[in-house]
Amino acid sequence: MKKLVFVMLLGMGSVALAQTSTELQNHYEAFYKEMRLQGDVNGVISALTHLNVLAPTQERKDTLAYIYANNNQHMQALNTIGIEKNDGDSDLSVQVKAISLKALNQPKRALEQFEILFKRSPNAYLAYELSDLKIQTGDNTGATEHIEYGITNSKDDMKYAFYERQQPYEVPLKAAFLHLKGLMKYNMDKNDIDGAVALIDEALKIDPNFNLASLSKQALSSRKEEPAANSENK
Repeated sequence: MKKLVFVMLLGMGSVALAQTSTELQNHYEAFYKEMRLQGDVNGVISALTHLNVLAPTQERKDTLAYIYANNNQHMQALNTIGIEKNDGDSDLSVQVKAISLKALNQPKRALEQFEILFKRSPNAYLAYELSDLKIQTGDNTGATEHIEYGITNSKDDMKYAFYERQQPYEVPLKAAFLHLKGLMKYNMDKNDIDGAVALIDEALKIDPNFNLASLSKQALSSRKEEPAANSENK
């Protein structure tokens, strides 16, 4: 008899627990919708974190990681979904890994993720990221291929944002590629400063306010002037 009562109590407890979990899940789903309506990022993160504990799904994890990354919380984003290269990841997951690893100055790992994205859906924007990362990792041949792809496939309305100034700004994507091509030319032949500057001038012709290109041109021009100055001092 005592055993029967214990089993009954245990069963009742399990039902109550199931009801409580369902109620909590419903509560946080409603909370998540409300926080989205209010544009409360911290509230959305809190709601999704609770939902991932109560009823975890990969879609929720990917969404939470994306929100972290979009809020410049890149370490938290990667802690949510990991850093491993996985061809079975969703596009959103791969995108988060790529952006966050790049932001955390992990170019080799970021490159793996951007390559997956480019393989799935090649476009000029991804080609720019790949070009930039391959220059950083010393793959000049690979960078050159993506630069040429990007120049060919850049449309007039495509823009790329830069952040080296206090106020971010955008330039035509084609100008951004020409700037990279100029830097690549110098990397591959340090004696051809004129050729590198000529390509950067093409970028500046498209957008005279391209600050980073102006800085690169100044740096290259000063290197060209250094040997002349040294020979005069001898």
